[in-house]
Amino acid sequence: MIKGRDTALSIVLLAICVLGCSKSSRQANPNSSNQPAKPVVPTVKTNADGTIPSGTGVEKEKPAPGKANVQGKAFFNEKPAENVEVKLCETFSRFGSGCGGETFTTRTDSQGQYLIKNVPPRIYEGLTVKVFNTNYYVFATSGIVQTAKYKIEPDQTFFAPDTNLFKNDLKLVSPKAGAKTDGNNIEVKWDSYPDAAYYKFSIYADTDTGAKPEYDFIKRRVDGLSFVLDKPLSPGTYTCAAEAYNGNDIKLAQNSGDIKFTVKGEATK
Repeated sequence: MIKGRDTALSIVLLAICVLGCSKSSRQANPNSSNQPAKPVVPTVKTNADGTIPSGTGVEKEKPAPGKANVQGKAFFNEKPAENVEVKLCETFSRFGSGCGGETFTTRTDSQGQYLIKNVPPRIYEGLTVKVFNTNYYVFATSGIVQTAKYKIEPDQTFFAPDTNLFKNDLKLVSPKAGAKTDGNNIEVKWDSYPDAAYYKFSIYADTDTGAKPEYDFIKRRVDGLSFVLDKPLSPGTYTCAAEAYNGNDIKLAQNSGDIKFTVKGEATK
């Protein structure tokens, strides 16, 4: 989904569903029960055939007879994302060429709205929104952690789920890329991000090197700017990633590129 970094880390699908670990959240914020309730972002359930159903809305204009329109909105930090590129793709390869087949392109207006007009009715495999002036994009899938298909019906407007964009400019300060370190008391640290209320970090193990997964360090919530791992890591190679979220649990940013580091010692497989 997102181009330009390791697929397992950087593709985030899609107008984006924030998946939290309740255990980690409780540990990071023991007073969370006293916090005001946050709005719940509804997710979209797929149809039996795996396609995303149309939402509802007010048509900007009617499609031509026998054709269809696709209409939606894009946001960043809950504000309209203006002049970003949107593509409707007949085919889509997550791990290959990306958007393919017959493709329709438009851009969002000052309100973050887009309209793709008069497309042939069929099932489309991709509806992507470009992340500003970058090579990254996200899917308009809102709450579905996989690529989704869109069944576009003749003489109708398909209302796509809202897309929440995020940027790839969160700076991960520690560990350094290529660092070799002891497995104890490793500090994960990042720079402050505008409007971020909290962060999440993940440590992914390259098991081929003998590294062992530690699931307490996957999507671990942190309210500050650093976290010292409270469990040692086994020898091997790991990838570190960090993300920033606003107060309504909308993802704002992630670090760009892979940050790989090595824990010294004799690996055991």
